[in-house]
Amino acid sequence: MTVQIDARGLICPLPVLRLRKRLMALPQGSRVALLATDPAAVIDVPHFCAEAGHRLIARRDIAPGETEYIIERGPACAIAAD
Repeated sequence: MTVQIDARGLICPLPVLRLRKRLMALPQGSRVALLATDPAAVIDVPHFCAEAGHRLIARRDIAPGETEYIIERGPACAIAAD
């Protein structure tokens, strides 16, 4: 089962913060689909995944200016919660 996060209309850093919060509540191997319209997400999401130990499975454009990212939760969140 893939959890969906609708971050359309949100700007940096909110899409990644929502993703981080949701991933931290899920077990390793869980997948999240993030929908985002923020142009910075194309840089922010892969960077967050690499830094936090998660895996970016896929990125696809689903509508003009709208992108879906599929992320798999890694073994640990390297970035601590505030």
